[in-house]
Amino acid sequence: MSPRPISLSPDLRRLREEGYDIKIQAGHLVVKSVPYVTARKEVRGGTLVAVLTLAGDVADKPTDHVAMFEGEYPCHADGSPIEAIRHGSGRREVAPGLFIDHSFSGKSTSGPDENFYDKMTRYIRIISSQAASLDPAATARVYPFVEAEEEESVFAYIDTASSSAGTAALSRKLEMGSVAIVGLGGTGSYVLDLVAKTPVRQIHLFDGDHFLQHNAFRSPGAASCDELRAKPCKVDYLTAEYSKMHRGIVPHPYCLDQSSLEELRGMEFVFLCLDRGIAKKDIVQALLGWGALFIDVGMGVELGEDDLGGVLTLTAVTAEKSDHVERRIRFTDADPAADYSRNIQIADLNALNAALAVIRWKKIRGFYRDQIHAHYNTYTIGSGVLTHEEQL
Repeated sequence: MSPRPISLSPDLRRLREEGYDIKIQAGHLVVKSVPYVTARKEVRGGTLVAVLTLAGDVADKPTDHVAMFEGEYPCHADGSPIEAIRHGSGRREVAPGLFIDHSFSGKSTSGPDENFYDKMTRYIRIISSQAASLDPAATARVYPFVEAEEEESVFAYIDTASSSAGTAALSRKLEMGSVAIVGLGGTGSYVLDLVAKTPVRQIHLFDGDHFLQHNAFRSPGAASCDELRAKPCKVDYLTAEYSKMHRGIVPHPYCLDQSSLEELRGMEFVFLCLDRGIAKKDIVQALLGWGALFIDVGMGVELGEDDLGGVLTLTAVTAEKSDHVERRIRFTDADPAADYSRNIQIADLNALNAALAVIRWKKIRGFYRDQIHAHYNTYTIGSGVLTHEEQL
C-alpha cells in the first residue's frame, strides 16, 4: 500500500516526523516500539494499534477512543496493571499478520480525540511514562528508517470497512489471483459490484455487448446521459467505473466462443451470468473438463395479470461436486416471447441473484459459515421461499 495517507494527513505525518515508528496495515494505524512495563517490572517494547478512519486518502477524525495493543498487559512502574484503560484481553488477528493481545478504552479528560496524533500519543504517554520512570532512555520516538513505498494494494484506497468490522483477517480467505465474470448484464454487473469490494487480485470481465439505456436500469450505479449517448462496450464502461476502487479490473470486450474459451483456463473461479443457455454450453463443458470451480446464475420471470412472479436459480460447481450440472443448468435458449427476454426492469432481482452467488462463493472460500454445502439454490418470488438442494 502506498504511504500516501501518511504524507497527506497532518496528524499521521506529525507522528512520523516526530520519530514514531508508524505504518498503515489493512485499515489500521500501527505504532511499533512503544515501551511499557511488565508485571515483572521489566521494560519491553509493544505495538499500539487503532482502526484508522479515512476520508479518501486523508485520515479523518477518530470515531471512538478504543485502541489495541500487542504485548503483555502494560503496568505501572511497581508492576501493578494500568487498570484505568483496561477494556479486554485475548490474542486475536485483527488483520492479516496483525495480532493484538489487549484493548484499551480511556477517554481524554479534555473530550474526544480530534485526530490520530492526539489519540495515539495520549495512550503512548499513559503506557510509556511508566517505562521512562524505570529507564529514562525508554521512548517510542525511535526515528526508524522509512521506505519510500510499501506493498501495493489491489484497492485504490484502504478498505476501512473490513478493519472497522474486525473482518480484515478473515478477508484474507478471499485473496485470489483471478476471478472471471462472463456476462455483464443485470446480474453480472451486480456480481462485479460485490466482488470488486474483495481482495481478488484480478477480475476479468467478458461481454461483447454495449452499455445501452435499458442496461442503466438493470445495473448498479447511475450512468450519465453523455455516457449512454457514447454507447460504450459494457466491460469498458464498468472497468472505468470500478477501477476507481479496484486496480485489477481487466476488460475483455467480446463474447466467449470456441476460439477464446482458453482465456478462462487458469481462472481460480468463474461466475457465469449468461441468459442464453446455448451460449453457455461450450463454456460449461470446458470448465468441467478443466476441473474449474464456478457458479451459474439463472432467472425466469413471468408476467401475471398485474404482477411479476418467477424463480431465481444458482448452481455451484466445486471440487467436491459436479455431477448435478446436466440436470440443473439450462442449455437451451428461452422462448423469445418469454417475459424476461422483454427486458422488464428488475434490478432488485438481478441484485438478489448476484448477492446469492457471491455469498455462495464466499462460503466456498470459507469466509462464511456453511452448514449444509448446497450446490443448487432457488428463490421463488411469490412465496419468498429459498431452497437449498444438491447437498454434499
